[in-house]
Amino acid sequence: MSFDLVLFGGTGDLAWRKLMPALFQSFRHGTLPAHGRIIGVARDDLSDDDYRALIRSRFDAVEGDKRPNDEEFRRFAELLHYQRVDLSKPQDFAALAEKLLARDADSLVMYVATAPALFTQVVEQIAAARLNGPKTRVVLEKPLGHDLASNRAINQAVGRVLAENQVFRIDHYLGKPSVQNLFAMRFGNALFEPIWRREYIANIQITIAEDLGVEKRGAFYDQTGALRDMVQNHALQLVCAIAMEPPINAHADAIRDEKLKVLRSLKRWNPETLGLHTVRGQYTAGTAYGARVPGYLEEPGVDPDSRTETFVALRTEIENWRWAGVPFYIRTGKRLSSRDARIEVNFKPTPHAIYDTPQGSFNRLVINLQPKDGLELHLMAQGQGSRKRSGSAEQLAPVQADLDFDKRFGSERVGAYERLLLDVLDGRLNLFVRSDEQEAAWRWVEPILEYWKNESRPPRSYAAGTWGPSASSAMIARDGFYWSEEA
Repeated sequence: MSFDLVLFGGTGDLAWRKLMPALFQSFRHGTLPAHGRIIGVARDDLSDDDYRALIRSRFDAVEGDKRPNDEEFRRFAELLHYQRVDLSKPQDFAALAEKLLARDADSLVMYVATAPALFTQVVEQIAAARLNGPKTRVVLEKPLGHDLASNRAINQAVGRVLAENQVFRIDHYLGKPSVQNLFAMRFGNALFEPIWRREYIANIQITIAEDLGVEKRGAFYDQTGALRDMVQNHALQLVCAIAMEPPINAHADAIRDEKLKVLRSLKRWNPETLGLHTVRGQYTAGTAYGARVPGYLEEPGVDPDSRTETFVALRTEIENWRWAGVPFYIRTGKRLSSRDARIEVNFKPTPHAIYDTPQGSFNRLVINLQPKDGLELHLMAQGQGSRKRSGSAEQLAPVQADLDFDKRFGSERVGAYERLLLDVLDGRLNLFVRSDEQEAAWRWVEPILEYWKNESRPPRSYAAGTWGPSASSAMIARDGFYWSEEA
């Protein structure tokens, strides 16, 4: 299968930091289809050789075992080409179209790795150059808009020139091997399904913790914040994966139909729940891995009076028969104690206690997403200590069964962007987000944004290197539930 993959923003951060390494790994693994071209597009005046040299220099920042040697890069570089395009000039798109149509590849992928404000302009120019034919697939990076209105405007503009099955709205969390195993655990096994419901589950807690600050993205992040950057997309997609009903088959729309039902069932916000069940925070100076680090307001590009949140904790419920009354907790933030993403399913205690168990012990399923990939099942077991006297309850102790997928399948696994790029080339939409999913997520998030915009109190402070504002733990304590802070 021949393909042309056009990277708008081909000299940008995402292209060299994520996309090119993913494409190279696919090339190295032999999974990238033959007869392909990768065409970087940007405003810089570069030749093909200049572009290849630029990408080669960027690979120096890639993890050691993922860097190409000279011979590997020489062969990979044969796929790399460059085209100068000013997004505001139709004649530049016409020149790009001439280059693409002359080859007439089996599939044409347009990856729009630009600022979201440029998405509409790029897609309209693609259509004006008659590059929106049935072979074309357009990939749109997140964030897709700044709010519901801007998201809807982008989707409407895209929908005027492309069919829905030509649009691949990417959320790289859906490409992670650990999230694939989440779907496999739920829908490839019968073990948990009978107890995957309100009668047996006390609460579900989702944590996406980052140990880094905003790094060099201060100006971007200050206009975005943790709610838009992580909750509206990644965290809600995890909620969907954990809570959705089994789809009727593995086809894209069957899966996305079930995810949409979850998003539409999320409990609506009101002034009382917005005050009780949402917490936002902003990190101050602290210590990360033994070194002093600045606070958010001291980061380059950040407004010193900024009220942008770097931490979010939420409590919500899903109002349907399976999950009614079960709290779902979401926590995400920057400059937290460690890099850690996991889902914890906490089960209700036994209905009648005949054993003596440590206070606070309960059955728990932990789905580790990063940096470790696997499952932990926390159970109670009887130890082999001295016997209890007659009439006294036997003492139980917690034990843990650990299923480490990295050890089972090897560490060299298909990365998120590699998996998703191959799916785009294959035309598989299963791991991409449909427009109505995005709008439903924005519709649920917007009342929180509006509430915080009008709130007089600034974000709660938390020191870098901790687990966020104490208010997030207090919110859960009100329900009498436990929020793990294990790394």
